[in-house]
Amino acid sequence: MNGADRAFDHVLDFDTGPGGIINGDEQSAAHGLRPRYRWAWDKYLQGCANHWTPQEIGMAADIALWNDPNGLSDDERRIIKRSLGFFASADSLAANNIVLGTYRHITSPECRRYLLRQAFEEALHTHAYQYIVESLGLDEGEIFNMYHEVPSLHDKASFLLPYIDTLTNPNFHTGTLESDQALLRSLIAFACIMEGLFFYVGFVQILAFGRRNKMVGAAEQYQYILRDESMHLNFGIDLINQIKLENPQLWTDEFRQQIRAMIDQAVELEYRYAVDTMPRGVLGLNAPMFSEYLRYIANRRCTQIGLDPLYPGATNPFPWMSELIDLKKEKNFFETRVTEYQTGGALAWG
Repeated sequence: MNGADRAFDHVLDFDTGPGGIINGDEQSAAHGLRPRYRWAWDKYLQGCANHWTPQEIGMAADIALWNDPNGLSDDERRIIKRSLGFFASADSLAANNIVLGTYRHITSPECRRYLLRQAFEEALHTHAYQYIVESLGLDEGEIFNMYHEVPSLHDKASFLLPYIDTLTNPNFHTGTLESDQALLRSLIAFACIMEGLFFYVGFVQILAFGRRNKMVGAAEQYQYILRDESMHLNFGIDLINQIKLENPQLWTDEFRQQIRAMIDQAVELEYRYAVDTMPRGVLGLNAPMFSEYLRYIANRRCTQIGLDPLYPGATNPFPWMSELIDLKKEKNFFETRVTEYQTGGALAWG
């Protein structure tokens, strides 16, 4: 490892035998991989076990409902389209950020293996959105250009791009307090905000369809995507906290205040998305409910990385979401059947 990357030598330079890791490239090691960070290796193994593909999930009921003139309201159709438009662009950004940015800076073998699995899952997610769009016969130009044309989507992407640009800039290197903090800041923006906050209005909305036995194919795909993204979030939190532990000089009062301000701004942007997608109450939901929910989620993200809650007293108006996220096995919460979220598992509705 060169001097420019010395600040993260514990996280980046694992014991892989003679030679270690130099300039981000793994060298051959006679002793093979010896994981130092069990949390990273375990998440890689779990990610490999938790495999699914979009084509395994039937869309016939969704197609019939979508094509029924009386099947869904205009407000419900608006949510479906906005969600596909946002998630497709966001997961594409996530994949680029991993492959072109994070992977270059995080050179631990087990972390890299998980990042490769995560990148594959981001590709799988965009595949799922494409599958839904094609199944429903939606206008691809309308859906996949929304992040350019819809302000509530565009503003979230614009918020994220500077942090993604930091990691993907080929001239960016760690090694100074300023650059090391820039890396940590971008990792927090990626994990805690992009995957840990900006996805949650959409997840609640689409899974609420499934709870009402509507758009059950799309809801099941989002159900599996949520489990993947929860793992991505947990990996990101562990990575952030490991870097903090090994580099305490980065976690200054000023830096913490910057992170709190970032999260506060992100809550406002995500709430604007909730208002845009739900100008009226629908599916038993309304935008004010998301104002409380986003503050609750933001508090969780703050405490997970060692910050005081931003919004003391915020509560969760959607306890069923917490139950879903915390499940160790995938439970089909629209029916009573438990599905094994494992390789080769049958994903049809009961």
